[in-house]
Amino acid sequence: MSKVAIIGGGAAGMMAAIGAAICGHEVHIYEKNEKLGKKLYITGKGRCNVTNSSDMETLFKNIVTNPKFMYSAFYTLSNDMVIDMFNDDMGVPTKIERGNRVFPESDKSSDIIGGLSRRLHELGVKVNFRSEVDKLLVKTLKWDDKTVEDIGGSNHKRNDESAKLQKVEGIQLKNKEKVYCDSVIIATGGFSYQTTGSDGAGYKMAETTGHRVTEILPALVPLNTKEEYVKELQGLSLRNIKAGFYSGHKELYSDFGEMLFTHFGVSGPVILSGSSYITSRIHKGEKITLKIDLKPALSEAELDARILRDFSEMLNKDFGNSLGKLLPAKLIPIVIMLSEIDPHKKVNEITKEERRKLVDILKGMTFEIASTRSFNEAIITQGGVNVKDINPTTMESKIIQGLFFAGEVIDIDALTGGYNLQLAWSTGYLAGLSC
Repeated sequence: MSKVAIIGGGAAGMMAAIGAAICGHEVHIYEKNEKLGKKLYITGKGRCNVTNSSDMETLFKNIVTNPKFMYSAFYTLSNDMVIDMFNDDMGVPTKIERGNRVFPESDKSSDIIGGLSRRLHELGVKVNFRSEVDKLLVKTLKWDDKTVEDIGGSNHKRNDESAKLQKVEGIQLKNKEKVYCDSVIIATGGFSYQTTGSDGAGYKMAETTGHRVTEILPALVPLNTKEEYVKELQGLSLRNIKAGFYSGHKELYSDFGEMLFTHFGVSGPVILSGSSYITSRIHKGEKITLKIDLKPALSEAELDARILRDFSEMLNKDFGNSLGKLLPAKLIPIVIMLSEIDPHKKVNEITKEERRKLVDILKGMTFEIASTRSFNEAIITQGGVNVKDINPTTMESKIIQGLFFAGEVIDIDALTGGYNLQLAWSTGYLAGLSC
């Protein structure tokens, strides 16, 4: 029986523990918090969007970064297998909602964590709370195999020769206690929602042992806009709109859905998803614009005809009082301002050119993105341990034997809808089985 130490008791860490325990290993989870799954409690607004029940092709399409890396992991533990696991092995009934999102029937994330905890207990996994890991213990074997050097806390240089000669030996806790084991799985999460314990510790452990870590950025994150008038729209939620992000004339992302205006800019599902495609560009200073089609179901000609019909019913009204059927009240003053049409001008005096400009605004309300919000408002982290340093068929490090990675600490991320948790379940389970 081998001894496995798992750093982190989140989604990936718990699933890794299940996988390793099923294989008969002695499994220990080291969790810095006072309970397991702290970030899981707040996912899906407290309901926990466990996974997505779409077909495998759709799953891959919704991975933003390094989808090919996920082939072995997804086929080792698919979304269907995750659903069955919660329903059958953990006694947590699930349901499927709009967009194939999977939730616990109870709508309580605590039931998901409870199911995982029970399963860990059944499998004999030992959980160590308030146990923060300080560094990895790694031994470097010389060619004659006679000496061993502890390099866990040093900046070890990465090279092909050392990659063949390094093996994980265990972990050292913050209190200086050393725990020796055969395998270590780093499942420390990313850098978002740091109050839950995701403080980037896993990236440091990876770097100090010679692994490359890509740039860390907030993703699935609300966005700040440069337009000051956005504050006047605070709290306005729009449904069935089309949002597109552009660099010059190049479309980077577009989709239909819901969005929300805030005091700082924009948020909501379609905005959060789009943010994952532009966050690195924004960080580099690239000018990114957001265009919102308020009436995507209508062509420009159809929208113009709709406006003409509305105008025909209120010929003697002021333009400022003519848009009530077309737009929510909060949006009307902004559209009037952008149109530069006198709000006191009678509807029957509106020119074709003015109507053309109104259509253009409704079909392409434009905002310039100033920046993303902080990591503490980001649902996930983009970036992480470079996948080139990880074997995708096992999740084992290519540099240090016996060291595995799972979940958000890896440079993988996906869109909203349960896809990111599926990344955690699949990589965690594969890492656990591979120990």
